[in-house]
Amino acid sequence: MNNQSLLQCGKKLAALRGCEGVLRGLLVFLVLCSGLAWAEVPERDLNPSAITSSENVSDEAGSTELSGEKNDQYGEVGVEEESAGNGGLYIADPIEPWNRAMYHFNDKLYFWLLKPVAQGYKAVFPEDLRAIFVNFYENIKAPIRIVNHLLQGRPGNAGAELTRFVINSTMGAAGLRDCAGDCFGIKGQKAEFGQTLGKYGVGFGFYLVWPILGSSCPRDTVGWLGDLALTPTTYMSPHYASTETAAGFTVHDKINDLSFHIGDYEAIKKAAIDPYVALRDAYVQHRNKVIKGENDPTTDAVVVR
Repeated sequence: MNNQSLLQCGKKLAALRGCEGVLRGLLVFLVLCSGLAWAEVPERDLNPSAITSSENVSDEAGSTELSGEKNDQYGEVGVEEESAGNGGLYIADPIEPWNRAMYHFNDKLYFWLLKPVAQGYKAVFPEDLRAIFVNFYENIKAPIRIVNHLLQGRPGNAGAELTRFVINSTMGAAGLRDCAGDCFGIKGQKAEFGQTLGKYGVGFGFYLVWPILGSSCPRDTVGWLGDLALTPTTYMSPHYASTETAAGFTVHDKINDLSFHIGDYEAIKKAAIDPYVALRDAYVQHRNKVIKGENDPTTDAVVVR
């Protein structure tokens, strides 16, 4: 909080001496909140010349746009979510103490449990076998992609995913091989409910770190629940598989996927001054690209010879 906001809060608190009881407490709370809000106003908003210089942004073609009127139609990335240090994107982080606590929990979980298990798993199972598991799990998740392509108004992509699902479930031996891609050249394209919400204009909201699940936001948390509802293993009948078996599929999927990416997280931590901020910025940039369809458009199916 800067000196100006402290001075204003002091004058207002002095004027509240005549108030009594609960009313005084409520007014003091509101005054302090207003002081904090004033202190957190970006410096460019307090400097008229800075506002003037930042309003006109020219691109290589010479066109300009008003940054104050910028509104990303996919993620509602406006002035409140801009940051020059993060590719023009910013996400609010009002519960940073919780998020940092969950970040440290996930960090210890990774180094103490997930990484050792994934390393042992990688040493036991050859890459070709692990690639078969990737294809199997991607095939199971086909309903997620089919439904969300339809919700996003892309029936052609939904039809391609349905075709892939039928071919891989039959000729591909229950999805163990990506026969649709290998034999017929039918490639899949990722789509999930969080992306769908973003395309309909739902913004990030605020940054949120969940234990085990990691970086998220209210929009993507709802999206994750929607994807979970579209995952067939969620509805495994107890007559065929127990709840423990369904949970085992999920854990194995994560460990199998992690075995292909050991070292990626370590590289981010090593390169970052503050790994928490680096992961938060990376999350925002990645999700913005996913919503715009600019990041990794194909599925994770692996070619198995």
